[in-house]
Amino acid sequence: MTKTVLILGSNGRFGRNAAAAFSWADWDVIRFDRTSDALPDAAWGADVIVNAWNPAYPDWARLVPELTKQVIDTAKDTGSTVLIPGNLYNYGSAMPLELRESTPHHPTGPLGQIREDMERAYRDAGVRTIILRAGDFIDTCASGNWYDKVITAKIGKDVVNYPGDLDTPHAWAFLHDLADATVMLAEQAPDLPEFFEINFPGYTLTARELHRALEEATMRPLSLRQMPWWPIQIAKPFWPIAKPLLEMRYLWDTPHGVVSDRFTELLPDFRPTPLDEAIAASLPNNVDPDRIVPRTVGTLRRPLNFCCPNAKAT
Repeated sequence: MTKTVLILGSNGRFGRNAAAAFSWADWDVIRFDRTSDALPDAAWGADVIVNAWNPAYPDWARLVPELTKQVIDTAKDTGSTVLIPGNLYNYGSAMPLELRESTPHHPTGPLGQIREDMERAYRDAGVRTIILRAGDFIDTCASGNWYDKVITAKIGKDVVNYPGDLDTPHAWAFLHDLADATVMLAEQAPDLPEFFEINFPGYTLTARELHRALEEATMRPLSLRQMPWWPIQIAKPFWPIAKPLLEMRYLWDTPHGVVSDRFTELLPDFRPTPLDEAIAASLPNNVDPDRIVPRTVGTLRRPLNFCCPNAKAT
């Protein structure tokens, strides 16, 4: 029997990828429209609600608790499982190198505490919830994140800008793969604990390793530069997003990688995209279109050209 998923935030980077992955897996996909839809009505009959709502940082304190309550109340009424893309803010600036499901949460600053409070609200509500926690996103098209907004923004001019220490390991997740894992978890939801956290391993890369991968994908030398933070410091009094950006700066200078004690056992059929293919798929056409090709290995893998505007059909 076909299952139904409601995507909240389907125009955002995670929601867009999740919608494509669920559609490929033959789920009925409902994309919630906040301008015209009522959440309880839209969610009725949905097996899973993917909560990919992500307000702007300055609005988190006001909107996240409000949206969380709406989703919890709806899930209680409908019996739907809620699946949330978790981030690493919960671990805090004292986080260890390896971030596991069992790693204690010590959030640093308001943003981390808001995320921690949000997750606790789901746990306390007794709503069936899955949190899939991952590092920073590598997307298949520009979506306004660190990767395309800063790091690869000037790659057409042979420049890679990096916002942190060049030798510090940093956690990354290829959104195409993260979305596939989301579907696989959703299909197992009835058999999972009521509140279930699982980490997405992804890639752990220093700036220099990411730089080499970008050079290999573009097949030309690229200049690696460290992004200055002083313009954001100067903008802090009059640019609302500057303060939360500075609050989370520690993620770029604190070595960390995402590790899972559960992922492989729970999703043995998951096949990650090799780093070179993920990097190639993340680059715009005007960089090197011939390098961006669909994945061809593994019958269970969703081809990149299904969701990537830069991929070439074969």
